[in-house]
Amino acid sequence: MTIHRSVRVDHAGGPFEVVATEPVEPGPGQARVSVEAVGICHTDAYFVNGGYPLEWPAVLGHEVAGRVDAVGAGVEGWQVGDRVAVGWFGGSCGRCDACRSGDFISCPEVKVPGWQYAGGYADTTVVPVDALARVPEVFTAVEAAPMGCAGVATFNALRRSGARPGDLVAVLGVGGLGHLGVQFASRMGFETVAIARGEAKSELARELGAHHFVDAEAGDVAARLQALGGARVVLATAMSSAAMGAVVDGLRPHGELLVVGATPEPIEVSPFQLIAPSRTVHGHPSGTAKDVEDTLRFAALTGVRPMTETFPLDEVTAGYERMLSGDARFRVVLTTGR
Repeated sequence: MTIHRSVRVDHAGGPFEVVATEPVEPGPGQARVSVEAVGICHTDAYFVNGGYPLEWPAVLGHEVAGRVDAVGAGVEGWQVGDRVAVGWFGGSCGRCDACRSGDFISCPEVKVPGWQYAGGYADTTVVPVDALARVPEVFTAVEAAPMGCAGVATFNALRRSGARPGDLVAVLGVGGLGHLGVQFASRMGFETVAIARGEAKSELARELGAHHFVDAEAGDVAARLQALGGARVVLATAMSSAAMGAVVDGLRPHGELLVVGATPEPIEVSPFQLIAPSRTVHGHPSGTAKDVEDTLRFAALTGVRPMTETFPLDEVTAGYERMLSGDARFRVVLTTGR
């Protein structure tokens, strides 16, 4: 049996270690994916530092793109060689009320690669077949990998929001999530506002499709949004609870603050800001494998692509540190050479 590489973390706060192991055979209802690319998500830092209850040692990675290279017993509809992506949604229990209602992403036992089972920082990973999303041929593996988390989170939040084509939609943050959010918002027909710190991001925001740019360092962001008519939706991708709280008054009546940027600090919002104008603040999870497929199909049709920087799997530590630095433009992706 061929020896393959996995990137292991032995304990909370520990270093990455590339180890040689034997690939795992898929069981019933599972597929083994030959990993070609895997994104380093900022959430991986919470895993590494013990922010989630992992079993150690752990193999992280929940933004996977590659090909099916083996299937287990009873698997139908998937064949060796199929191009696939696996994101934050790595399977569900199928038994709970959420699953029985078709709301699989809300399953309390949702299986996240790198958390409930070994993830994609490896040459291969074994996943439940309900975690597989098909990848259009126009996508490279490097482009497809981040769409399983960052891509589907922004796309799904926007398409399930109350915004309709022509509405003013703002994207807070032009980073790993936000640069995709701006592209999706503009392609969906929204009058798109990009909000970021510093005028230096203005040109990039417009290249991504923004109709307006608001420099968060140049005054009252909420007032700027109201001057444009008030936002129907603000998609909060920046990992700053203070920045999220600062845009609430920029929402029009019945406006929504959609939170997809994960940060542990509370968002400061008073009831007075919500009650009279009927505003809402709520979070949005990523999406199922079908949602990832929808994201990839829409992106294929409209030209949405992640901006990426790549590192070989063996240089995982350098890639992880690049992600943590905040200087990457914008998603860091590991490649296996497979």
